[in-house]
Amino acid sequence: MHGNQVSKTEFKAKALEFFRQVEASGESVIVTDHGKPALEVRRFRSADRNPLEVLRGTVVRYDNPTEPVDVEWEAAR
Repeated sequence: MHGNQVSKTEFKAKALEFFRQVEASGESVIVTDHGKPALEVRRFRSADRNPLEVLRGTVVRYDNPTEPVDVEWEAAR
């Protein structure tokens, strides 16, 4: 397997092995079709999670959020 990518053919032959790997490591596996990503196999995440917990740590920058934006938006035209 090259990193976390695997071809459909290899995945088909070793699916259970890849499932166990994803469960153990928590890292997803990308299944490719003719070299292009087609599927992602990852650990199940319950939909019952708090939306704020899902977003925690995702804000990269928070500079003066209440100031006007000096950029003309395409929707404003």
